[in-house]
Amino acid sequence: MIDVLLGLQWGDEGKGKIVDYLAEKYDIIARFQGGPNAGHTLYIKEKKVVLHTIPSGIFQSHCLNLIGNGVVIDPATLCKEIDSVLPLCPDLLDRLFLSQKAHLILPTHRALDAASEASKGEEKIGSTLKGIGPAYMDKTGRNGIRVGDILSDSFDEKYAKLKKKHLELIRQYGGVAIDWEQWEQPFFEAVARMKQLQIVNAEYWLENHIKEGKKILAEGAQGSMLDVDFGTYPFVTSSNTIAAGVCSGLGVSPSRIGDVYGITKAYCTRVGSGPFPSELEDETGEALRRAGNEFGATTGRPRRCGWIDLVALRYAVMLSGVNKLILTKTDVLDGFTPLKAATSYMVNGVETKELPFDLCEKGISPVYTELNGWDKPISSCSEYGELPIGFKEYCQFIEEYLGAKISHISNGTGRHQLIVIS
Repeated sequence: MIDVLLGLQWGDEGKGKIVDYLAEKYDIIARFQGGPNAGHTLYIKEKKVVLHTIPSGIFQSHCLNLIGNGVVIDPATLCKEIDSVLPLCPDLLDRLFLSQKAHLILPTHRALDAASEASKGEEKIGSTLKGIGPAYMDKTGRNGIRVGDILSDSFDEKYAKLKKKHLELIRQYGGVAIDWEQWEQPFFEAVARMKQLQIVNAEYWLENHIKEGKKILAEGAQGSMLDVDFGTYPFVTSSNTIAAGVCSGLGVSPSRIGDVYGITKAYCTRVGSGPFPSELEDETGEALRRAGNEFGATTGRPRRCGWIDLVALRYAVMLSGVNKLILTKTDVLDGFTPLKAATSYMVNGVETKELPFDLCEKGISPVYTELNGWDKPISSCSEYGELPIGFKEYCQFIEEYLGAKISHISNGTGRHQLIVIS
């Protein structure tokens, strides 16, 4: 069976730490979507490590790690990441595998991304400008270049053809100057290195391991509310971030899916543009940002902060069939009282607990339920029984609203700061 771990908000829920912890009981960790816009933060030997493409099980010495076909890979970024992780993980290359069907991000994909975003003016969607959207567009447009292509004699020809197409598109954006040539040499150097990595026919590779009884965890990136189909469109990523994306992103059947872990912060954040009903643009929001150190692991951008949005969260739980809920950054709420949770929306004067078709529309506002805070710091707690009553009541309220049980509580950045409930 393949268990799934994914974010339930707009990303940045703390997936890296949780995967690193859960990886102890799995044999394989497999990334199934996204690209180097992911920023999964771990603390290894007190050192902060941010993984963008490599799965978060890489620091567990018994774990094999697969970058699946649903991921888009920037060769230069991947090789740079390998070099940064190798000193902490000398056997990395023995345990890292790449699907031959994963698509590549070219230098001109990055240039297209920048030119497209610049042309939008005030209507920017908040792209990380890493070429991920254009790479997925070429994938669905049947123009993309895949990892397996780098082993082909026709690779240079395919590259030149796609680059030509990109440069023609860039010219249509009105002469936005992008110095993409600076990225080309590092790209080709990285492609040469990638040929030495373990490139596999991942669908068969996974199936063989499943038949051998190996335990597999599929690791998601970004968050459910950024799903290209079900997120806050058009302010979304370019892939399916919900549990359904595991099947197409790894090449496995739905019958192989087991437990679904869903991660949510005890409050809510978002990076970049897009609707955020429970956002706090006041002193409380700024206090949450400071307390939670809410700055993007990949971009460094300050995150927008607000109260937990249970309407959106229940929607995400429903979409993926989450049966194990993980609550992170709970210690950030120490000292905040009272707390609030968005439990419905007013949409043009009508109250609803369903996510509207378009959260970008005007006339949508959250309806809050007020909850008690707690007066005891929870970062020092190591067992559920040590947690303050106010926090337990907060958890119970969330569970009852979502119809899902909390299995783990993260109460700090340390690897040991994780309370297991079930």
